[in-house]
Amino acid sequence: MGVEMGPLQFPNEPNYFVAQQFDRLLLFCCENKASDITFQTGEVVFAEIHGRQCRTTQRVLSLQELSDIIKHVYGANATAMIFSGNDIDTHYRLKVDRDVEYRFRVNITACYFDGYQGMQMTLRVISSQPPLLETLGVEAELLPYLKVPQGIIVVSGATGSGKSTLLASVVADICMQEDANMKVLTYEAPIEYVYNRVKMPTSLVSQVEIPRNLASFAAGVRNALRRKPGLILVGEARDQETIEAVIEAALTGHPVYTTVHSNGVADTLRRMIMIFPYEARDSCLFDLLETIKVVIWQALLPRPDGKRTAVREYLVFTNEVRDALLKSGLDALVGTIRSLLPKYGQPIMRDVEKKYKEGLLTEEAYQRFFLMEQKHG
Repeated sequence: MGVEMGPLQFPNEPNYFVAQQFDRLLLFCCENKASDITFQTGEVVFAEIHGRQCRTTQRVLSLQELSDIIKHVYGANATAMIFSGNDIDTHYRLKVDRDVEYRFRVNITACYFDGYQGMQMTLRVISSQPPLLETLGVEAELLPYLKVPQGIIVVSGATGSGKSTLLASVVADICMQEDANMKVLTYEAPIEYVYNRVKMPTSLVSQVEIPRNLASFAAGVRNALRRKPGLILVGEARDQETIEAVIEAALTGHPVYTTVHSNGVADTLRRMIMIFPYEARDSCLFDLLETIKVVIWQALLPRPDGKRTAVREYLVFTNEVRDALLKSGLDALVGTIRSLLPKYGQPIMRDVEKKYKEGLLTEEAYQRFFLMEQKHG
């Protein structure tokens, strides 16, 4: 993999990884503050610690050994799925004792190895329960729009930008309220945060993993509408069928929370519409504007202390915003949204400059966003 040897050596390395030894290795990596652990055919095991890839084993993994590990993580049909052209997104839970548990987001993908097919499995360490909403630095003026009785709330950004974390924290915050009386249904690929230890006086959460429990996000939304939900969380609105189902659920009076991979608030709406055939886009725009309450785009940027902080751009869809976007039409959608951000939301540079002045961003991160804004400007 072209990565230098790191200072992390797994003690008492076995001659072949079985389930118990696999769990012991994961525990060792977690105790050494690893954020990601990678198993690949023909390679040693790598753990990423503070951005540095560290070799944790001396012996490389055979295809059969990795196949057995993957079957332990996902099930007997995992290898067949991978070699038929599908990747797998799932989760893994490591219960150490009554009070200590580690959870992992898992991706398994086929890859090339020595002229044959191999596999790579990446485990990202995730918190076992959502962080408290007040610890995420969400703007006070934005908070009311994250807890609405109906409509669509979209959190967007790149992979690893904290979209799932923000939504899970919002769900937990709602459910902790004494008078919430909320039945929450989540459809995720994979399940990241769980709510077992969240105190919910009058609420309950049911989590479904896609595609392990149901075939698709769209199937999940249809399933939700038969279960009398109080709130629906859809892990990702990434195709036409799912977006149509999300809109339908919102039009029937349900709050729907979802995520989109995008490069900004304007790009979020554009991507959701452009996935539709040309002749259906005007209708899609109208339905989205009828149902969307707020779009948030966020990124996690480096701080001077080596940690990361969230910066956010958002737009609240008031009646004035809806009217302006309907009037502008699809051709001028992106430009109109950018012109509306200062008054009806927050442009990204406003938050970047604020965090930079507060000492929460590195000079490099600030300059990168400044140059990006100049390019769009």
